[in-house]
Amino acid sequence: MVTTMNVGISPVLNDASFSPFDPSVPVQRSTFLMCKPTLYEVSYVINPWMAGNIHTSSRSKAKEQWKDLYSNISQIAEVSLIDPKPGLPDMVFTANAGLERNGVTVLSNFFHKERQGEEQYFRQWFQNRGYDVVTLPREISFEGEGDALFSEDGTTLWAGYGQRTMKSSHRYLSNTWNVEVVSLYLQDSRFYHLDTCFAPLTGGFVMYYPPAFDSPSLRKIEDRFAKEKRILVDEPDAMQFACNVINVGNAVVLNEISKNLSSQLAERAFYVVQVPLGEFIKAGGAAKCLVMKLSKSIPD
Repeated sequence: MVTTMNVGISPVLNDASFSPFDPSVPVQRSTFLMCKPTLYEVSYVINPWMAGNIHTSSRSKAKEQWKDLYSNISQIAEVSLIDPKPGLPDMVFTANAGLERNGVTVLSNFFHKERQGEEQYFRQWFQNRGYDVVTLPREISFEGEGDALFSEDGTTLWAGYGQRTMKSSHRYLSNTWNVEVVSLYLQDSRFYHLDTCFAPLTGGFVMYYPPAFDSPSLRKIEDRFAKEKRILVDEPDAMQFACNVINVGNAVVLNEISKNLSSQLAERAFYVVQVPLGEFIKAGGAAKCLVMKLSKSIPD
């Protein structure tokens, strides 16, 4: 069952007439890449969330949760799929496949060997669909959209480093799209990817968990976002992956969060859609981890 929240400013998302966009403003429909959790499980430990969860996830429940997420996203965006491959249970977290914009994809170089087998399949998927594919030097780890998030207007790229992605990758990203890269150091191993603790949102807002960053990184965030545009997340919500948000227009799709945080988003005119994703949190991921944003619709 899909859990949705009507925050008092819109119909719920599963209403066929609902649109998160202002109908007077033409917008291009978003596209996301997803991978069915047919082979998903927690079978190794490469982040703190996996510790203690080896073989504890329910694949049937994960399939139900993924289907609910897919259903909600499909109402506000196009969804393309990549087939899961045996021996790669984390392939479901497509955000880590790479970073794409304007038809150019920088592929990931996964830090952990357990995920490196995914790279060939993501490379093939993008090449077969006409994307220009950029590969970084093997020795430079980079984990895609998990650690690199474009601002709404595409002029700034927020890029995390310190856990999975090397700061040296940021120069390649800047050169690829001729974009300013703001490097943010991740100091808490629980928040090992930028998209677990930081979310630039429509309207110039940002939602983030401050303790995940060092002081210089926090200053960078504060310098670029006015105080009234900052939505600070506390630890209980951060531990529920509240910052792991899929944002399309004024819709935000995410795991279950507190009433307080939901109210803060509603006060800023966001439509809040909560989809329980507990089975994926056992592996260290939630809504945003399960999608990769694409700049064009690709027929499968």
